[in-house]
Amino acid sequence: MSQITMPLDTVTDTSSDPVRWRILAVVLMAILMSLTSVSVINVTLPSIQDALHASVSDIQWVLSGYTLTFGVVLVSAGRAGDLVGRGGLFVLGVVVFTLSSIAAGLAPDADWLNAARFVQGVGSGFLNPQGIGMIQQYFRGPERARAFGMFGTTVGVSFAIGPVLGGLLIQLGGPEFGWRLTFLINVPVGVVTILLAWLWFPRPLIHKPKLEAHQGWSSLDPVGALLLGLGVLALLYPFVESHPSRLIWLLLPAGLLLFYLWARWERWYARRGYSPMVDLNVFATASYRNGSIIMMLYFLGMTSVWVLVPYYVQQGGGFSAFEAGLIGIPAALLSAYSANWAGRNVTQYGRKIVIGGLGLCIFGVLASVAVVLLHEYTGLSIWWLLVSVAFFGLGQGSVISPNQTLTLAEVPVAYAGSSGAIMQTGQRIGSSVGIAVVTAIVFAVLPFSSWPVAMSLGFLAIALIIGLALAMACKDLRDRRASAPPGS
Repeated sequence: MSQITMPLDTVTDTSSDPVRWRILAVVLMAILMSLTSVSVINVTLPSIQDALHASVSDIQWVLSGYTLTFGVVLVSAGRAGDLVGRGGLFVLGVVVFTLSSIAAGLAPDADWLNAARFVQGVGSGFLNPQGIGMIQQYFRGPERARAFGMFGTTVGVSFAIGPVLGGLLIQLGGPEFGWRLTFLINVPVGVVTILLAWLWFPRPLIHKPKLEAHQGWSSLDPVGALLLGLGVLALLYPFVESHPSRLIWLLLPAGLLLFYLWARWERWYARRGYSPMVDLNVFATASYRNGSIIMMLYFLGMTSVWVLVPYYVQQGGGFSAFEAGLIGIPAALLSAYSANWAGRNVTQYGRKIVIGGLGLCIFGVLASVAVVLLHEYTGLSIWWLLVSVAFFGLGQGSVISPNQTLTLAEVPVAYAGSSGAIMQTGQRIGSSVGIAVVTAIVFAVLPFSSWPVAMSLGFLAIALIIGLALAMACKDLRDRRASAPPGS
């Protein structure tokens, strides 16, 4: 296995620091807030459209603008945290996110709301990789697995609980004001997070010592940051634009070219003796490479479930936003349970947990196909989606947290933020492309068929994508067994 160079020797072992669990609590509070903002929007879009007289394109950007800026700044922010201090950039990200939530909640029109959502994505892009980096920095061995288990619980719950929270707030505040509450509720959470971070974070975490002279601020690699940011933007933009023209699809090969130029630049930058944004040797580590591919494929399929189910039960089943949100409650609870269990047991069972989780997700999606078709042709209650989607939630918790632990296990702390951010960028690309492709399938079929048929095809596409992630997980398990010492 190729060894990853560690140009920074200022990273110290803080895995025995007694404040690490309080640091984790603050990190998870902020990550729950930021990721819930991705899923909560799914049930609020009709209310926003009516209240602000927004066009379909405006609504598409309310959904996509956040994801776009989130994905573009992730890796740069992660590397900056590795170099200049994760705690300070984490607090900065929470401040930006909180202020932009106020702006979104008070938006007088769709343009204002979309601008606020763009800034929200920047704040989220700053705070998320710092959280992963701090878990890598402050935890080791089984404790790290437990910490990532809690992280996975947070991620899984955020996706499932967002529609529930959105539906409840719209029920309480009404269609005119309820959607504003979905943004304004971030404000008290953000303020508490900032105060606790200031009180509990060790000062070296917030004010990292000055970089060594031979590294300096050039280690932030501004050219690499620009190339990667433009590459992610070019790759995501055609999928988040509501009415892409044929010419916009030329951005896809342009994005791939920018990724190629970025990789060449990173290697050249490292040969000159500087610390690149991402040490590309990390991809020679099979556990990191395989785990990153698994996560991107999983998010390519998974995210669409939490978009299609609320949309279907409202538009196809006549449910309210609140009732649509209730569908996800069992899934959220089981996702939290399984992520916690997986975090405690991943060091014992390893990749087998991820394989089992992916199998449960596929079963849950196929069971949802059965529910949708039986509802149409036999009158089966649509509430049976509570059960089928619950299997998906159970699997989701068994995928995200253990895969995070296994993927980052061999990554040096000096590159924890940027390597974790590369994974998250893959997730954001997977989410955006997956939502665009799967919803396109559903809406392309609808004019010629019924909701059940369209939804079934969408679910089958999701099952196929997650099946690819399962195949990759099985390959990783074989690779691990092949490279293990005899008798181990």
